[in-house]
Amino acid sequence: MIKFTKMHGLGNDFVVIDAISQAISLSPKQIKFIADRHFGIGCDQLLLVEKPVSNNADFKYRIFNADGSEVAQCGNGARCFARFIRDKNLSAKDEITVDTNSGQLILTIDSNGLVTVNMGIPEHLPAKIPLSTDQQAFSYTLSDNQAEAVFGAVSMGNPHAVITVDNVNTAPVAEVGATLESHAFFPERANIGFMQIINRRHIKLRVYERGAAETLACGSGACAAVVIGIEQNLLDRETIAVELPGGQLEINWMGRGHAVFMTGPATSVFEGQIKL
Repeated sequence: MIKFTKMHGLGNDFVVIDAISQAISLSPKQIKFIADRHFGIGCDQLLLVEKPVSNNADFKYRIFNADGSEVAQCGNGARCFARFIRDKNLSAKDEITVDTNSGQLILTIDSNGLVTVNMGIPEHLPAKIPLSTDQQAFSYTLSDNQAEAVFGAVSMGNPHAVITVDNVNTAPVAEVGATLESHAFFPERANIGFMQIINRRHIKLRVYERGAAETLACGSGACAAVVIGIEQNLLDRETIAVELPGGQLEINWMGRGHAVFMTGPATSVFEGQIKL
């Protein structure tokens, strides 16, 4: 039997498993079963808490999409990871450092119960995102016989493309998201954001996540949208309110060379055990 906790960050939901106190080895098929909302527990992603690989880290944070694939970053998951660590008394620190497959994250549990994540410095170089081009640009254009998509691109430890739209409620998230997510322009696929500018300190956002389709919230997607909005001079270098279908995050970025900070809630829903 595997013990787990069901959690969510603004409706972006996770199964979180302590892989330190119990021996865990999951196949992609088993992960897909756990994530299945009809036959398993149901989640957008599965998170594993493991022992650190670096001397200065407290834990290792691993993320698996609902399709069983492992990814390097998930901002909403990072907040839930920090809350899980505190709730399970795995660490009494207010600030913890975690190893991920794309570097380290610093997670801070605020006095008001919110969690702030230092999401690191965004990557803009096409080879780092990655993109199938050598030319860096503030915006890129892809077209086929049906439509044309203009977007900014950045890596927040995972690849993101962000399209500015007039209204997120009517944006073709499912259709365009599915097409772009697996487009050859993105060798490792990409998360596709649809951003509506409310004012220079407030946006609305919907995200089609690679391997998970549209979710109620995407933390790294919110960070990517703010970075691209600032790069395209659509937003101020201030704390930006990002309104997602599941709730609101606050994102702060002071420009190139600086880390992105994300603040938001993390909630435990229930605990259980599952036999695979």
